[in-house]
Amino acid sequence: MSTAELIARAPKALLHDHLDGGLRPNTVVELAQEYGYNDLPTTDVHELGLWFNKGAKRNDLVLYLETFAHTGGVMQHRDAIERVAYECAQDLASDNVVYAEVRFAPELHLEAGLSLDEVVEAVLTGFERGSAGTDLTIYAIFSAMRQAARSYEIAELAVKYRDRGVVGFDIAGPEAGFPPTRHLDAFQLVNRENFHATIHAGEAFGLPSIWEALQFCGAERLGHGVRLVDDVEVSADGDATLGQLATYIRDRRIPLEVCPTSNVNTGIAPSIAEHPIGMLRRLRFRVTINTDNRLMSDTSMTREMVACHDAFGWDLDDMQWLTVNAVKSAFAPFPERIKLIDGIIKPRFAMLKAEQQLGV
Repeated sequence: MSTAELIARAPKALLHDHLDGGLRPNTVVELAQEYGYNDLPTTDVHELGLWFNKGAKRNDLVLYLETFAHTGGVMQHRDAIERVAYECAQDLASDNVVYAEVRFAPELHLEAGLSLDEVVEAVLTGFERGSAGTDLTIYAIFSAMRQAARSYEIAELAVKYRDRGVVGFDIAGPEAGFPPTRHLDAFQLVNRENFHATIHAGEAFGLPSIWEALQFCGAERLGHGVRLVDDVEVSADGDATLGQLATYIRDRRIPLEVCPTSNVNTGIAPSIAEHPIGMLRRLRFRVTINTDNRLMSDTSMTREMVACHDAFGWDLDDMQWLTVNAVKSAFAPFPERIKLIDGIIKPRFAMLKAEQQLGV
């Protein structure tokens, strides 16, 4: 059995995945018809899938984000939102994801009159239904839009639902011009409430965004974080010299939620083989692999891992290291993380490695 086939069967953990970036193309078409959304570029399911992927490959984060107008457009009603969340959980479970934190922005789903609470409850109900009877543990992270002014309200909402399936708070959207400190009061609330925060930082903007996210806003993880390589100097013979910020992040084991295919789509790297994840893993930063937007990037956790296997020669030991990194870095309670690592991830990887050695 090939390494790619073994990777497909391996248990996976996902920390950075957007609900409105992971719809099935057929669901977008069906919901548009059901709720009278008439702005889709095509109602042919196959063509629409290609359109979303083509739209993502424009080497620009702001242009990449434009495709979300259509997924958001069909996610304005409770049943539609619940269906999307249900299918998200089902799709992740079928990809052998055993732990997932899926983020969404409640404020983007209010155009048809839903309240914030109704949006949240639709998502959480969908997650619960979709993961029932599977090995998947799935939680929500609430993202506030960094170009808007509702972050404090969304932070309060996240804390309100902290014991009902929500494990963290985030800000998302265009990074340049909208630094994390614009939302300092929201992050201070999260910190005061002993809650969790991850921040999109170091994707389309560089080191200042990462520094603010950590040192002012108290982010526990970095969404993407790949521009951290701007603080790493590699000599001709391959020796790396880390700047102060990169050293701090590696020493403190601050997790990087790296999304390789998405980063190629937005122009951060020309290819997976040239993506900073190779160097970051070699330098033993706490790297995790993530999908970001499965629809736009036409990806899955299996595809991300296989792409890294093809580009860097990573084997099952590397995939286990990355998966354990993700669960160690998860916002789930500590006992849950230990149970996942010792009860599912390590035993299943051991079984797959044994199969590989036996040539089964």
